[in-house]
Amino acid sequence: MTSTRFFYAGATEQFPPGDLVRQAVEAEAAGFDGLVVSDHYQPWWEPGHAGHAWVLLGAIGNATERMPLGTGVTAPVFRHNPAVVAQAFMTLEHMHPGRAYLGIGSGEALNEVPCGMDWPPVAEQIGRMEEALEIISRLFDGERLTFRGQYFKTTEAYLHTRAERRPPIYVSAFGPQAAAVAGRWGDGVWTLADPESAPQIIDAYRAAADDAGREPGEVILHVGFSWAPDDERALAGANVWKAAQPDEFYVEDWHDPRAMQEHAQQTVSDEQLKQSFIVTADPDEHVARIRQIEEMGATVVALMNISGDDPHAAISTYAEQVLPQLKGARVG
Repeated sequence: MTSTRFFYAGATEQFPPGDLVRQAVEAEAAGFDGLVVSDHYQPWWEPGHAGHAWVLLGAIGNATERMPLGTGVTAPVFRHNPAVVAQAFMTLEHMHPGRAYLGIGSGEALNEVPCGMDWPPVAEQIGRMEEALEIISRLFDGERLTFRGQYFKTTEAYLHTRAERRPPIYVSAFGPQAAAVAGRWGDGVWTLADPESAPQIIDAYRAAADDAGREPGEVILHVGFSWAPDDERALAGANVWKAAQPDEFYVEDWHDPRAMQEHAQQTVSDEQLKQSFIVTADPDEHVARIRQIEEMGATVVALMNISGDDPHAAISTYAEQVLPQLKGARVG
């Protein structure tokens, strides 16, 4: 049996909140091992969706029974104050003991600029994330915290409602600098399931954890999947996700979903989309691609359902034809 866990990722950008609750219930019944929701203020395109992830997690927690649940990922750089992030996820753990985790990232202009932030250079994005991680970690540990940093401050901040367990924190990294932050502060690293970039990020994370005297934690590799009864419908259902592909959207000041989709449709090919995501009607191809991700060193594969044709039929296909193969497979 494989030891890898398979988390179901709900796309708040693509589907309305009520449907994502239904998807979560179906995913738990299908045999997924955990639940992720993306945390966005805007989608990558219009028309789309952008339900509030924390509200959604509360509803999903009540509708499901066993799965770990958290964000993939929250950015405490402007829109989300770090002290309030700590409060939210300690509350989630208190309500659903043993299930909450917090995914942390450095954010995108797409979500922060509409809320009033002047989008900073990459070094500041990562600096803000690391400072926020210190605040959240210390509050999780029970400190009454007065903090004066370069970007944030608190005055006797304290989490008055406390769970018995400290929620684990998984840190998103697209490069070695952020991976080093994950090694210093995180309980795991979260990155794209890209065979070119993931090995470098995993190595940087493990080296930084070792330097900090910490045991490396989870390696979460993230990929989208689109299933439909035929390949054309699978591709059409995932087409909007071209807008999440350009690298510049993650570091530069791109915050208009309409302009982003127009740019992506002009610059991202169907083949690029199929390389980045699992887009096929063949369940065996889904299995093969996910096994390749396992072999890259994943302890968790986060599978985001981007099946715009019919996300519920995609869950059924995974329940019947994909997850049973994966969970019966020995990797490596």
